[in-house]
Amino acid sequence: MQTGMHTDTERCVRAVRSKDARFDGWFFTAVLTTRIYCRPSCPVVPPKSENMTFYPSAAACQQAGFRACKRCRPDTSPGSPEWNRRADLTARAMRLIADGVVDREGVPGLAARLGYSARQVERQLLAELGAGPLALARAQRAQTARVLIETTPLPMADVAFAAGFASVRAFNDTVREVFALSPSELRTRAPQHRVAGSTPGTLSLRLPFRTPLNPDNLFGHLAATAVPGVEEWRDGAYRRTLRLPHAHGTVALTPGPDHIACRLTLGDPRDLTVAISRCRRLLDLDADPVAVDDQLRADPLLAPLVDKAPGRRVPRTVDEAEFAVRAVLGQQVSTAAARTHAARLVTAHGDPVDDPEGGLTHLFPSTAALAAVDPQTLAMPRTRRATLTTLVARLADGSVNLGVECDWADTRARLLALPGFGPWTADVIAMRALGDPDAFLPTDLGVRRAAGDLGLPSTPAALTARAAAWRPWRAYAVQYLWATDSHPINFLPA
Repeated sequence: MQTGMHTDTERCVRAVRSKDARFDGWFFTAVLTTRIYCRPSCPVVPPKSENMTFYPSAAACQQAGFRACKRCRPDTSPGSPEWNRRADLTARAMRLIADGVVDREGVPGLAARLGYSARQVERQLLAELGAGPLALARAQRAQTARVLIETTPLPMADVAFAAGFASVRAFNDTVREVFALSPSELRTRAPQHRVAGSTPGTLSLRLPFRTPLNPDNLFGHLAATAVPGVEEWRDGAYRRTLRLPHAHGTVALTPGPDHIACRLTLGDPRDLTVAISRCRRLLDLDADPVAVDDQLRADPLLAPLVDKAPGRRVPRTVDEAEFAVRAVLGQQVSTAAARTHAARLVTAHGDPVDDPEGGLTHLFPSTAALAAVDPQTLAMPRTRRATLTTLVARLADGSVNLGVECDWADTRARLLALPGFGPWTADVIAMRALGDPDAFLPTDLGVRRAAGDLGLPSTPAALTARAAAWRPWRAYAVQYLWATDSHPINFLPA
């Protein structure tokens, strides 16, 4: 078990007294006198240190009988960066819970995906987070309910079931217990423009992040590689279609100075939690940019890049299988050619969607749809066609799993065993689809060229040796190196 920050009382007290937003999501402060829990950056006057106690999760606070602060709204903190940095049981379980697996499949389903017994998962989460999977999922349901209450005109019964509650009574009891307000009181307190006049099925919300965040590489990469019909850049927003558990949806994401504006249109409101989780993952919003940049800045040749534009994120994906297919389509071709290949697949095999705003026409084809495609109809070299069809077959039969619960090292080994898969393809999938923050691309020509320009070693072996000091954040170093190239996005050797 790893010891969380919440056990370092002195450090936690310092963070609370300085109202340091960098620690929001790392731990929660529970005040013994008021029975309220807050985020470290809560703007109210800090309590006396002897009246503070610290918990690793909102769920643990709730289980101990504390209510969420109405001022700082700790339930809206960015997620802990631990769950995207680590690949152990706890981190994998937290990624699955964020993706709504407990609500859809229960604790047995969560445990089965992880390859452990339900008792083992429960014990590990209790030890590290102070709450089991049911309590963690309940806390997430409460936050989903609050978003629906405050941003939509949905009837409360619909909110209850959309948020994942089994009954209206459980919904009412949980909201009162967590927020010390009834659902109707929460809606009354919300700014009226957030509820009135909402388009049916459309929600507008804010996605918080830890500063700094440099949106240039993040949104620039997504815009430059956007597949027509599935994605687009319009009026300062990145828009795309989403394949979700209950229905499809669309999202528009607009960068702001202290949040990402998120406008979701959902075919089924039960998909809200999953949609938010996947958008946060796409934009790497739960990262700890201060820790990343401090580590990379320690290399004197990399430091000027970090100082020039701190807070770079790794652009990821909302659909791991989609990204893996697109990585293969882009082997040894330009970005424009990769987009053309992907657009052909989308037009021929993607499910059509209705976008009232125009521009988005299809979902990216599912693995099942791609598995049924006649390989001879694919307009690409024979060897790459074989690589693609083998990948799709392995994804379809489950022998290659790219889900948020997968073991990064095992999945990378399985990818490298496929024909046509070299280190570049496996590592770019590890970086963008699996979310491994330490994935590295020493054979990428853009990375090597930038390294040489900076005076860093440019051969793969020597660059890998130098990059050992950048661990566990080598995927972020790639973003800084790519940013030095006027054409940083090229799909090069397999």
